[in-house]
Amino acid sequence: MPTHALTAKGPATGPGMAGKPLEAAFWMLGAALFIAIGNAMIRHVSGELHPFEIVFFRNLFSLMFMLPWIAAVGLGRLRTGRAGLYASRSATSLVAMLCWFYSVTHMPLPDATALSFTIPLFVTAGAALFLNETVRARRWAAVLVGLAGVMIVIRPDDATLDPTILVMLLHCVAAAITTLQVRALATSDGVMVVVAYMGLFLTPMALVPALFVWEWPSWTALGWLVLLGGVLTLGQLAMTRAFKLAPASAMMPYDYARLPFTALLAWPLFGEAMDLWGWVGAGVIASAALYTAHRDAAQSRAERGSAKA
Repeated sequence: MPTHALTAKGPATGPGMAGKPLEAAFWMLGAALFIAIGNAMIRHVSGELHPFEIVFFRNLFSLMFMLPWIAAVGLGRLRTGRAGLYASRSATSLVAMLCWFYSVTHMPLPDATALSFTIPLFVTAGAALFLNETVRARRWAAVLVGLAGVMIVIRPDDATLDPTILVMLLHCVAAAITTLQVRALATSDGVMVVVAYMGLFLTPMALVPALFVWEWPSWTALGWLVLLGGVLTLGQLAMTRAFKLAPASAMMPYDYARLPFTALLAWPLFGEAMDLWGWVGAGVIASAALYTAHRDAAQSRAERGSAKA
C-alpha cells in the first residue's frame, strides 16, 4: 500500500540534511519501486487468498522483520504515554489497508495507484476541519482540482459507479486520517518506535477480519507473503531514510514514480494499462498534491521564521 500514512511527519530536520538531496532522491525512488513491486505481489497472491488474509500476513511478517530491532533496543525504548492514540492510529491504518488490498485485487493497478495520490489532498481537508489548521483559498482550490482529476481517472457514466472506486476513496480518507495521527505521534516518539507500534497493534487487529475468510495458504503462497512483508518493510524504511535526508515536501515528486513503476509491472504481468485520460487525470491529481505540499512547506518556513523573530 501507499506509505504516506505510515511515514508522513512533516519536514525533516537535522544537521547535514539539506546537503544530501541526491541520496534522498535515491532512497525515495527505491521506496516507490519497492511499493510498486509489493502491490504486484498482492495482486498475484490474491489469486489464492482473500485480500483480508493477505493484510494479516503482511503485518505479521513485517512485525517479524522488526523483531530483531525491538529485541536489540529493549522494550524499555518502546514506552509511551500515548497508547490510546497508537490504538486509534492502528485502527484507521487497518481500514486503509483492508480497503487498499481489496482495491488492488479488483481494479487495475495503475488506476488504483493514481487515485492514491489524493491522500495529501484529504490530509489538507482533514487538517482544516479537525485540527483547526489554517488552509487558505489557494490550497482549497488545489483540493478541488485534485478531485476533478479523480473524476477524469474514473470517468463515471450515467449508469453506475463501480463500488471498488468507493472502497478506494475510503482507503484514501482512512490513510489521510492516519497521517494526521502520525503527525501528532512523531512529535514525541521516534520513527522506529512509531513503526514498531504499528506492527504490534496492527497484527492482532488484522487477524480478526482475516478469520472470517480464512484459508490456509499453500507453501508457495506463504513464500510470496514472506517476500511481501519484507519488500513493503524495505519500502517503508527507504522512505523513512529519504525523509531524514531531505524535507518531505522536496521528496514528494519522487513518490509519483510509483505510477510509471506500477504501469511497467502491470502491463506485462496482468495485461493492465491506463489509457490517455487516466494519465491526464493522474497528472492533474499529482499537480494539485504537489502544489499543496509546496504551500505546506512555505507556510512551515514562514512559521519557523516568525518563531525565530
